[in-house]
Amino acid sequence: MSLYPRNLNEYVASMGIPRGPDSDVYLVDPVNGDDDWSGTNWEKPMKTVIAAEEKCVANQHDTVLFLARSSADNPTASIVWDKDYTHLIGVGSYLPGLGNRSRIVMAAATALLSVITISGNGCIFRNLQFGNEKAPGAAAGVAVITGIRNIFENVFFMVPFATDAASFSLKLSGGENTFIRCTIGQTTSLRTGASYGFWMHKGAGDNQRNKFIDCEFLSWSSVVNHVLVYVDVDINNEGFSIQFENCMFWNLNGGNDLSVAIDDNCAVAHQLLMRGQENCVVGCTAVADPLTYVLKAETGTGTQSGMLMATVAE
Repeated sequence: MSLYPRNLNEYVASMGIPRGPDSDVYLVDPVNGDDDWSGTNWEKPMKTVIAAEEKCVANQHDTVLFLARSSADNPTASIVWDKDYTHLIGVGSYLPGLGNRSRIVMAAATALLSVITISGNGCIFRNLQFGNEKAPGAAAGVAVITGIRNIFENVFFMVPFATDAASFSLKLSGGENTFIRCTIGQTTSLRTGASYGFWMHKGAGDNQRNKFIDCEFLSWSSVVNHVLVYVDVDINNEGFSIQFENCMFWNLNGGNDLSVAIDDNCAVAHQLLMRGQENCVVGCTAVADPLTYVLKAETGTGTQSGMLMATVAE
């Protein structure tokens, strides 16, 4: 007897995923699936996320369920998630952050810049791991997000081997996205170049009002020009803001090797908010550069004096 409800739509609804009158669900099993199958029941799953996404229709809350297995889905082309209100949900042990077994991992031989580009709006991504195993030699990344108002919950973004300059785990230009209990970066390989865990840039988007809640930003770095969070110089938005609530910024290699947790390259009119008592910075010489834009919350006589990054103790 199946451990899951026979009706995939009912199962997805039980997970709190929005449903509509035309919503469809497609199941992906990277070990036992076949892309020639319908993917609409537990007995006939598809094999790849790319094939399942192609069946989805935008704006009707179609959902792809991705079964955790001992092997990952290894796409041979970058995934383009461009359909609004279309969701991707991992089904498995729901390991927090590291080690999630619902894995989409681009193999080293594929050697592409990124694993997935998310331009869709209003999508939900949950209980997933995205990785790019591209070997050193040229920049590599994992996820490029240009869409707006998406939710990422318990998603791990990692590029373990490409340590070259301009490599990244997560690159974001879309606005009003929320990341909950996500992990960005890794401690698998020593960072030796000017690369980034999380790279914020303006691009053609409107990188505004993004929020990170209970997230981990990780690195193992021996150079001062690898940073956990990099705010690109092209972000010159008046009133640009981003919020980090109860997040951990951790460099494994120790205090003198990673200069800052957050490199704000264009601080004019920026507001980077570190909210809550549980924000934690480890193995970095400073919270941010420029440090003069950091406000540490104090009781009594704390002053702002033009500082634009705030730590709020609640």
